[in-house]
Parts: sequence; C-alpha cells; structure tokens
Amino acid sequence: MTMQETPVFGQRRRSRAARSSVAPSSWLSSWRENLGRHFAVWVGGRRIWLLRLSIGVTYFWFGALKFQLGTSPAEALATTTISALTHGLVPAAVSLRLLALWECGIGLCFITGRWFRIGLRLMYLHMAGTTTALFLWPAQLFTHVPYQPTLEGQYIIKNLVFIAAAAVLGGAVSEEPF
Repeated sequence: MTMQETPVFGQRRRSRAARSSVAPSSWLSSWRENLGRHFAVWVGGRRIWLLRLSIGVTYFWFGALKFQLGTSPAEALATTTISALTHGLVPAAVSLRLLALWECGIGLCFITGRWFRIGLRLMYLHMAGTTTALFLWPAQLFTHVPYQPTLEGQYIIKNLVFIAAAAVLGGAVSEEPF
C-alpha cells in the first residue's frame, strides 16, 4: 500500500473511482497532507543529524565572526568575561582569537561528526563560561533583573536551548564507545 492509498486516521479507504472524482480543493488538501507526512518521515529519520548540523553551523558562524575584530555583537562581553575568568592574564585580542578558534572547533566537530564527544565536552565548558556573565554583570545583561534581559542577556539566555539540544545529542550517542 503506498502513502497515497493509506487512509488518514479515522477515515475509510476510498475506491479508485471515488478518488478520481475528488474536487480540486480536496485534491490540494490531500496533497498537502501527503507532503506533510513525507516531510515528517524524512525529518524523523534525520532529526539527530539535523540538530547536530544546526548547532555546528551556528557555532562555526559565530566563531568565524570573532576572527575579524568588530564583527561579533558579543565581542565586548566575551573579552570582558574571559578577562574576569582569567584575572586579566589573557589579553583581549588573544582571548577573542582563542574563543573564535574554540567555537569554530566545536562547530566542525558537530558538522562533521568526527570527535563529536570531544566537541560536546568543549561545548559544555563554553556554556559554563558564557553563563558566568549572567552572574558577573547582571546590571549589563538585564534592564530589570531577572525578567527583562537586554539584547546581550538574550544572547546568553538562548544558550539554554543549546544546552538542552546538547543533552539530547549526548543521549543519542551515549551507547557508542568514546
């Protein structure tokens, strides 16, 4: 039985003659339903890959922005946070380049799937570092603490989605040997 012949839940299967006499609006509706089902099946088989790829592309993109000074909206926040965490031992220009390399490395681990577990651990360390800014500079990241974040605060809070996605991905590969 093909996808088109499969009845939708709660419907009976129609005869070939009944299917050929379907009105155009019903045909379009049926076509959209079938397209939706095909898309759901396609995504269902690739959901872990799509999640890994989307995080990897985002990390690589944001990391690449940090290689060119002045192009990342999080540049000042990143250098200030790294300076505070290293007690000023790492100069801002160096810390930004290292962060760019780190983020691009995470992105490549996720995109290619090679060294994925290492990339996952690097991502968790990165998330721990970026989250500390919420505690170090709440006045800079919120207009009203804790419920009205600034744009920079939103930039950090969106990392909750990355953390949850990384947990899903980590669970998906937990059976594989390191």
